[in-house]
Amino acid sequence: MKQLKIGIIGVGRLGHYHAANLAFKVPEADLVAICDANQEAANKIAQELDVAKVYSDPEEMCADPEIEAVAIVTNTASHVEMIRIAMEAGKHVFCEKPLAETVEKCQEAEGIIAAHPNLTFMLGFMRRFDNSYQIAKRKVDAGEIGNIVMMRCYSMDPRATIEGTIEYGPRSGGNFIDMNIHDYDLIRWFVGSEPKKIWSIGGCYEFKEFAEWDDGDNVASMIQCENDVMAFVMAGRAAAHGSHVETEIIGTKGMLRVAPVPADSMVQIYDEHGVRQECYQDFLPRWRDAYINMMSVFCRHVLDGTKASPTALDGTMTTRIAFAATESFQKNELLNLD
Repeated sequence: MKQLKIGIIGVGRLGHYHAANLAFKVPEADLVAICDANQEAANKIAQELDVAKVYSDPEEMCADPEIEAVAIVTNTASHVEMIRIAMEAGKHVFCEKPLAETVEKCQEAEGIIAAHPNLTFMLGFMRRFDNSYQIAKRKVDAGEIGNIVMMRCYSMDPRATIEGTIEYGPRSGGNFIDMNIHDYDLIRWFVGSEPKKIWSIGGCYEFKEFAEWDDGDNVASMIQCENDVMAFVMAGRAAAHGSHVETEIIGTKGMLRVAPVPADSMVQIYDEHGVRQECYQDFLPRWRDAYINMMSVFCRHVLDGTKASPTALDGTMTTRIAFAATESFQKNELLNLD
């Protein structure tokens, strides 16, 4: 099998996870280089993954003629610059979501990508590559639940990680951008229509620290799309039971629900507490297969020369929705997305 020679920029927690997948779990990939400003961390991970080339400068790595594609897993504010460096060096690009920290920067990224039509670009909305969501999408597209009436989306982080969540709060951009951007992507993907109205509410029901950043520990949005499909989106920072992502798609002839119980196995526990299942306490195990599948699909697009999605436009549109949701929350008013 032909393999795509990839270098990765950014090996923090998620970058390390992607690097390990590329090194050992994605058959179409050959991880040949690691780049991170933290040279010590990069060296350590390169040794762990048996990767020979280590860089601290993205431009230097992208100048390496052996590298065909680059995976960008750096902080959001650096994404556009990393895309520019990679594409100007002739590399295909995978970039983690969100595309950029503002709509204007997203549009700048679109321009860079459009200027290199011979190169593949793909954005990392991994839920699209989860088996359950792909099955649901096929059923929706086949008309099995009729016309979509409403989508209901929950994205909740576990209470067990609240200290880290609060520490990250000032840099997160807020719940609508940090968490619900995945849900906005799913709505656009399933419904095939852009939101036209949004109203966001919420508050700090327990963790008052979020008010310092004009955010809430639990927030929600009501959305109406251009084709009149409704959507309800909720983000929570402290689910008692664990990491919980749930999506419900209500149609005129039926309904689909993805992950109503976020169990990490099919084991049921019968003890003095009753009957229960243990839940994911972190997002990475829940999306393990989706992350692997996503990178595999990216590699195949590059190797086959086919068009990839999600696209940069998907990144721009979801960012636009997230900022509108944030503005609606802060102003406490219904907004029209013109």
